[in-house]
Amino acid sequence: PVALDVTQGEGLVQALAGHDVVLSAAHFASVAPQQIIEPVKRAGVKRLLVVGGAGSLLLPSGQRVIDSPDFPAEYQAEASAGSVFLDTLRQEHELDWTFLSPSAEFVEGERSGGYKVGKDHLLIGADGKSWITFADYAIALLDEVEKPAHTKQRFTVGY
Repeated sequence: PVALDVTQGEGLVQALAGHDVVLSAAHFASVAPQQIIEPVKRAGVKRLLVVGGAGSLLLPSGQRVIDSPDFPAEYQAEASAGSVFLDTLRQEHELDWTFLSPSAEFVEGERSGGYKVGKDHLLIGADGKSWITFADYAIALLDEVEKPAHTKQRFTVGY
């Protein structure tokens, strides 16, 4: 793993060259999608996995989480930018990308060894909660790196 600054321009392209996959956990509100997508493509990396957010997931009503009146104002800018990033990826035809959205609550906790997988709808458990630990989310991300199952799409994980 290599930590890189997306503002490095050509240095970023050189650093990415020769890698099989790029995992991006950039803050959406501080970087334009093309600042990540274009260097990945120019470096010849075929695969981009993006640590996404839950704001663009759909509620049972079909409304996006971010558009819910209960959505916290302090996360609005980041979630909006994350939605734009996902929309940009959905228009991307050259790159093999995956966008992994966590559940509504993304929390510290033990690795459980199991999680449910969804596509575009927020996963909500029988208890009415939507959550995933950082540990299980990380495992889901690595599972996707090792055995791609969601190419050119977003998926979500939760309990």
